[in-house]
Amino acid sequence: MDKSVDALKNQLSKIRTGRAHPSLLDGIHVSYYGVDTPLRQCANVSAEDSRTLMITVFDRSMIQAVEKAIMQSDLGLNPIGAGTSIRVPLPALTEERRRDLVKVVRAEAEGARVAVRNIRRDANADFKALQKDKEISEDDERRAAEETQKLTDLFIKKIDEVLAAKEKELMEV
Repeated sequence: MDKSVDALKNQLSKIRTGRAHPSLLDGIHVSYYGVDTPLRQCANVSAEDSRTLMITVFDRSMIQAVEKAIMQSDLGLNPIGAGTSIRVPLPALTEERRRDLVKVVRAEAEGARVAVRNIRRDANADFKALQKDKEISEDDERRAAEETQKLTDLFIKKIDEVLAAKEKELMEV
């Protein structure tokens, strides 16, 4: 369940909030000689200023492929080639785009909640199997299920807190 919360935080860090941060491009993969390669393995990404990312490609022949990969991503960014490097200006977030990003964030949070509930379901199935094999009593099985439910509630609350923080961050102007 902890891993589900960590995965959600990782996913949400890739959703931009108006400031340029190199982790925005972590999910982008570039076709590097026919192999899908993470952008970080074929280029250096840094924040030039609060609104611009600077990408320095290790292999000059890859500049076109990197630009294409950034354009095809769902980030809505338009890279500008500048010789041996690529500049990615981040446009100011409009109210409409912020609302779209909030929807994306909520969908990610719901995915994390589903993952936590699936873990609960698997744990309860394991308890039932142990009880059926007479390795634990019915009372032990019931107590374990209640404990699992408490953990599930705790982690869903953590997910909701992460979601609320990200939504607040997105809606700030």
